[in-house]
Amino acid sequence: MTWQTQRLPGDHPPARSGKIGVMLVNLGTPDGPDPDSVRRYLKQFLSDRRVVEIPPIVWQIILRGIILNTRPQKSSKAYSKIWTERGSPLADITARQAEAMAKTFVARFGETVVVEYAMRYGKPSIESRLTALMAEGCDRILIAPMYPQYCAATTATVFDEVARVLGQMRWQPALRFVPPYHDDPGYIGALAEDLTRQVRGLSFKPEVMLLSFHGMPQQTLEKGDPYYCHCMKTARLLREALEVRPEFSGVRFETTFQSRFGPAAWLEPSTDATLIAEGGKGTKRLVVAAPGFAADCVETMEELALEGRDEFIEAGGEDYAVLDCLNTSGDGLVMIETMLRRELSGWI
Repeated sequence: MTWQTQRLPGDHPPARSGKIGVMLVNLGTPDGPDPDSVRRYLKQFLSDRRVVEIPPIVWQIILRGIILNTRPQKSSKAYSKIWTERGSPLADITARQAEAMAKTFVARFGETVVVEYAMRYGKPSIESRLTALMAEGCDRILIAPMYPQYCAATTATVFDEVARVLGQMRWQPALRFVPPYHDDPGYIGALAEDLTRQVRGLSFKPEVMLLSFHGMPQQTLEKGDPYYCHCMKTARLLREALEVRPEFSGVRFETTFQSRFGPAAWLEPSTDATLIAEGGKGTKRLVVAAPGFAADCVETMEELALEGRDEFIEAGGEDYAVLDCLNTSGDGLVMIETMLRRELSGWI
């Protein structure tokens, strides 16, 4: 009898070693704005038991029988409105964040540090990037989930996937993970500086500023997930940093949650209902910031900037603006570099 051994990533040592890898990870995006690409993406995303906690035997019937037959058409229209020549804005911005960090680290440390990016769902996958980093000679790797606020449906899924990939490897790298940074002074400071700059450039002075975070089912809070508390702390610290600045004098701050999906109770108040209510009660000038997103995406560029504008204006509002996420702004890149260098302490 001849025994054959399956070759898995990490079975054999890389030709080189001694380098340090850094991998920025964001949620993910379809390969294209067409319904088929969106369907493939949603199937992977919504099949994650961290994302949807309904028992699989029930959820898969709903997912395959209803959602994947209806939602891709609607979502593809939203993606089509924001798609660029460089593809998905989320993937493009995350790639440019990684490119900026790569240039910075090469300038400071030479070829010792290799920076990559990955998407938790879609491409480039965590598995492909981890394998590439090891092939490059990285035996120490820092994983940076680009989610300021911890949530099991986002941050924990990165841990899960990294563990799954490493479970196939005989020779595993040493790993570190960047912790949630919802209350990091560098993050709050970067947000405050960048948002102040953007508000200063508006043609109107806002009466109200919404701090809109991605929504989650209410049960996540009831089960002990810290996400809601992290969002509220970010909102409080950011409000305290902004309200002392002349650009925000007299501005009323509200914290809301967007992107509700399905019939279950979600975190409140909802962003769309708040926009309609503000317009209805006489608010004329309103801005929205999304401090839960490290990069602009369909939720900010389509849901907030386009759908949100229509909701507010139709309800009686007049001036409306959605401010950019930190993206590749100077303040944002300094914040990412500072955070990475802190977590790399002792390795570099």
